[in-house]
Amino acid sequence: MCEIFIRANAQSYATESRSLRLHGVATSVRLEKLFWAVLQELAQRDGLRVNQLIEKLYDELMAYRGEVVNFTSFLRVCCLRYQLLQLEGRIPRDARVPIASLDAAAVLEGLPAHCYDLFPEPA
Repeated sequence: MCEIFIRANAQSYATESRSLRLHGVATSVRLEKLFWAVLQELAQRDGLRVNQLIEKLYDELMAYRGEVVNFTSFLRVCCLRYQLLQLEGRIPRDARVPIASLDAAAVLEGLPAHCYDLFPEPA
């Protein structure tokens, strides 16, 4: 079993820090290269650069939760959710289909409640 995981290319779990600006504030995000690759794919689907996608996710998370706690972990979860939802057929694998064009309610419909918030938390 472990061979499936240990034979991963070591570069995929090497970390990379990237500098970016969130509304004019300089910051950096450190992620494994595999996560950067998934974020690149997500960004390309909607015609964005990775930094633009990250800023969009940050803004939407702020609007939904009222604060951003452990944003780097949130980005990792976004990548995993994206791939899991693709495996389940809820997000098309066709990279020409923009994520922004999908009906979020339809994508989430029928998922177990522990997989998403039923109602937004108060800000």
